[in-house]
Amino acid sequence: MSSLNEIPISALHFYLTAPYPCSYLPQLQACSQVATPGGLVNTALYSQLVRQGFRRSSTYVYRPHCENCRACVQMRVLAKQFMPDRSQRRAWTQHATLDATLHPLQDKPEYYELYQRYQRVRHPDGGMDNDDHNAYQTFLLQSHIDTVLVEFRERGILRMVSVIDLLNDGLSSVYTFYEPAVPRARFGVYNVLWQIELCRKLNLDFVYLGYWIKESRKMSYKTRYQPAQGLQDGIWQPLVDESKTDNQKLATGTI
Repeated sequence: MSSLNEIPISALHFYLTAPYPCSYLPQLQACSQVATPGGLVNTALYSQLVRQGFRRSSTYVYRPHCENCRACVQMRVLAKQFMPDRSQRRAWTQHATLDATLHPLQDKPEYYELYQRYQRVRHPDGGMDNDDHNAYQTFLLQSHIDTVLVEFRERGILRMVSVIDLLNDGLSSVYTFYEPAVPRARFGVYNVLWQIELCRKLNLDFVYLGYWIKESRKMSYKTRYQPAQGLQDGIWQPLVDESKTDNQKLATGTI
């Protein structure tokens, strides 16, 4: 009898969803390929699926499968080779007083209150600002794989919460929310840097940051963490920092 860790991808079935409005490129319709049954997807199997472009939301494991669009690119940072730029080093120093502690997935009223504040300020039109507590629990606190919740506190005050999946070859950033009312804070930048540092301490290779879309300004920050790779045409290929590329074009007058 084979162990649970030896479940092959061939044990899964994949189906396509009906088209739905794209969350990132509003003028387009999207479609997803979903792995089922989700209960079979443990850490070992999910690690394989992530390398093939899948992500999870709660226990739902999917990847974009749009007929005429390949804009969504699964991306990852090469943690061991990562070198922070000047701006990232400033963010790391700025939030050096944050105290991070790892916990199993759990529900606390202060998490949900922080989540609501974050959604109202940072994503007021994203649909999740109206999430009730059950929707929040389903979205963030259900997982069939190895997942940790990280509290970031400053002198005991909760500033940020991050949910991270532990994979065979790295970390997968599920979702992060933070206090939006702290002036000039750069919690999001600090969080990615912290995950890269944790990845190194665990002697793992990659931090998976989800999908990157060149045309989406909301995702432009992801390629600032270099070196990075994107899964394109089934091959992990280098992803350049688009912001630096644009600056170089401006300097040379080519745009």
